[in-house]
Amino acid sequence: MARRRIGQEQLAVGDAGLRGGTSLDEVVALIDWTEPDRLLADISASAKGELGWPPLALFRALLLATWHDLSDVRLAEALDDRASFRRFCGFAVHEPTPERTTFVRFRAALVRRGLDRALFEAVTRQLDERGVVVRTGTLVDATLIPSASIPHDNEARWAGHRRRKPVHGYKAHVATDQEAGLIRGVEITTANVHDAAELEAVLPDAPGDTYGDSAYAGSRHAAIIRARGGVPRIVHTGTWPRAQVSLLSFVQYQFS
Repeated sequence: MARRRIGQEQLAVGDAGLRGGTSLDEVVALIDWTEPDRLLADISASAKGELGWPPLALFRALLLATWHDLSDVRLAEALDDRASFRRFCGFAVHEPTPERTTFVRFRAALVRRGLDRALFEAVTRQLDERGVVVRTGTLVDATLIPSASIPHDNEARWAGHRRRKPVHGYKAHVATDQEAGLIRGVEITTANVHDAAELEAVLPDAPGDTYGDSAYAGSRHAAIIRARGGVPRIVHTGTWPRAQVSLLSFVQYQFS
């Protein structure tokens, strides 16, 4: 399949002309991207008649979307104007970047092939092996990802809420390290799946104190956490303590 070539200008990941650097620059250098690239070899997210974007660049963009809790629309906007995001994905400074519908097609292709979990695990495992973070606890949560195209995204589903507008899209079920914000596990489902349905799939071994909102209440979920060696610390109200408000926000990685 025909694909675009990106990163051909002077500015690229690791460019010597950059001043300083960010945690994203350090993370991208720590990871061996060979395994994710191999898993993505047959994926295409191009519309008919256009060149496909490199799938590894799109996967890196989805990592950013998960870490920063971005919708496809906001992700496309951030890639268009944030230098650190461009470097992380491999785009040079003046190159065009994918539109929101590209991420809809790419995510759907990953889910169809069951690659979403395998890819995130490949990255998380490497960060573990390099001692990026020392775990002290785990936060579990689910966040809605609105579809960028309601008429054309037939795989997305509606999720209702008694106090919010219904959302058409997907849901990211995520387990996050309490201290560093590092993604420990992730599963992508349609938006109508219950928040706690993928707890067993995303929860890492030895999660420590495991915090979740009232969606994770109940003996079944507590048993899953204890079976992994964790201690359930479920908040039974709709409000998180101040220190835990943004479960999916990207926090500066702590390197040891």
